[in-house]
Amino acid sequence: MLAATAAGAAHAEERRIRVSATGTAEAAPDMATIVLGVTNEDKAASAAMRATSAAVAKVLARLDDMGIAPRDVQTRDLSVSPVWSGRGYSGDGTPRITGFVASNRVFVRVRDLGALGAILDGVIDDGANDFGGLSFGLQEPEPLQAEARAEAVADAIEKARQLAQAAGVALGPVQSIDEQSGGVRPVMQMREMAMADSSGVPVAGGEVSVSVTVSMEFDISE
Repeated sequence: MLAATAAGAAHAEERRIRVSATGTAEAAPDMATIVLGVTNEDKAASAAMRATSAAVAKVLARLDDMGIAPRDVQTRDLSVSPVWSGRGYSGDGTPRITGFVASNRVFVRVRDLGALGAILDGVIDDGANDFGGLSFGLQEPEPLQAEARAEAVADAIEKARQLAQAAGVALGPVQSIDEQSGGVRPVMQMREMAMADSSGVPVAGGEVSVSVTVSMEFDISE
């Protein structure tokens, strides 16, 4: 769009063209993030926590055996909650605690996607029964961001050139550039990735995309 603003009575009127554009680049992921955990219920809180802790210890040992580095494993949630009975019913029944649920959730970053299916299969065997999500990403998104950024800038320059041509004016130099990164997002595609062997959980990763939006301001030359 064309925009003109007054800089003050003592200054000449500024004549500017302001445009925005978004660039997107896509690539196959090389990293996965999973949130997994163990949940157990027992009449005693201590018993529920002991069972949960024992299973989580086995899960952590399995992750270590499969090459997951300590920096890629982090406890996200540890809780013990009462189980109530008699709630929500009419009559003389008094709500009471009949047991406890102990839960331990772990955040895991998998850098070898070829092992992802086997890892999921293994932790399930070790007692993981609570999965909070699976997402794919890039270990080094910077090159993809640079590609998306270059596309956004080129598109913005072309938009500004077209606007100047349509308005019958000459496009001047760039005065400002602002950027907004859209982050790394999954792209839904029907494309398989060979991540798991026949004994592991089958996983399809598709692609991930990086988007960058730029806003640019140009002078209008005389």
